[in-house]
Amino acid sequence: MPKNSFTLSRRRLIQTGAALGGSLLLPGLMNAAWAAGSDKPEQTTIRVGFIPLTDCAPVVMAALKGFDKKYGIRIEPVKEASWASVRDKLVSGELDAAHVLYGLIYGLELGIAGKPQRMANLMTLNNNGQAISLSADLREKGIVDGAGLKKRVAGSAPGTYTFAHTFPTGTHAMWLYYWLAANDIHPFNDVRTVVVPPPQMVMNMMIGNMVGFCVGEPWNARAINDRIGYTATTSQQIWPDHPEKILGTRRDWVEQNPNSARALTAAVLDAARWLDASPENRRETAKELARRAWLNTKEQYLAPRMLGDYEDGLGNRWQDRHGMRYFGDGEVSWPWHSDGIWFLTQFRRWGLLKHEPDYQALAARINRNDVWREAASAVGGITPPGETLRTSRLMDGTLWDGRDPARYAASFAIKR
Repeated sequence: MPKNSFTLSRRRLIQTGAALGGSLLLPGLMNAAWAAGSDKPEQTTIRVGFIPLTDCAPVVMAALKGFDKKYGIRIEPVKEASWASVRDKLVSGELDAAHVLYGLIYGLELGIAGKPQRMANLMTLNNNGQAISLSADLREKGIVDGAGLKKRVAGSAPGTYTFAHTFPTGTHAMWLYYWLAANDIHPFNDVRTVVVPPPQMVMNMMIGNMVGFCVGEPWNARAINDRIGYTATTSQQIWPDHPEKILGTRRDWVEQNPNSARALTAAVLDAARWLDASPENRRETAKELARRAWLNTKEQYLAPRMLGDYEDGLGNRWQDRHGMRYFGDGEVSWPWHSDGIWFLTQFRRWGLLKHEPDYQALAARINRNDVWREAASAVGGITPPGETLRTSRLMDGTLWDGRDPARYAASFAIKR
């Protein structure tokens, strides 16, 4: 949205508040003002794709709890079967936006996940909440961690063991590759990897198509419940408070519908804040998501890990300090440039990018902090972080701060 229209809308908002003698503080009234005049959304019904995963919660609950109506739009969640389907429908315009893999959006921008497209990340939907599961067959052979897996793989012909992720440039591929490499297993030379849609992971492991997979919840919890696998590691053990799904769209759509983009981001941001407000809200969400229209599974597979209550199928149980987060005072949803740059370093590490990209320019172009700021202002009570880079320490002790991505990408002993 042009800066001058934003300024004018704020002036009108202040004038309205003065005329109402302070009633501007009433819930929802500020948002009604944002949906009026030149700030009215250009497109009022917005089709948002999602995959049946726990982290689609902010999108689904924004629609179910009426957060979308506060900002003058109607979110229409559209259930998709695979990330490839989400990609294709985003590109064609059949979907306006989507709950989508961080790396998928970056891969499209670069032309390594499909035909090159100008993409946009409006906000991060969640941190944490994925896992790598290994098969019950491996457990019965005494393999209960990465070190044990390394010995097994080293004693077999290359490609003997198959692992699944959900999309070639997606987050699950990157978590799986990172974890295998940290355990001295080359994800391209030592094992075979395949792509499997999230809802099909458990069945494919059950019939023996792979011995391990990386996916979001509730499918890791489901593997434990069905006694076909166990959790070898959570994604937050690989990278505490890592970025996961985002609210992604085409850059053209944002340019053509700046007010709709702001309203959509505000509605989902508001829902994310509600999700993090209390355990009761998480339980309500688990109950809703379990329904046929959304994840079509049992509430018992959803609620525990949404609440940070983990068990691994090996007899261990814990309250996770880095469980799934949706809001975190806005820090979760802020489009950190360093998060996007990290995925670029891994694309480079694994040979998906043949040449060094312009890391900072790509992140600044894709991550729409400007839209997020306007949306946060519409929601109210949210202070944007003062930086676009953050510092994280990953499982192997590597420090990531986004400041020297080329050196970071080249620093790994195992790469392609």
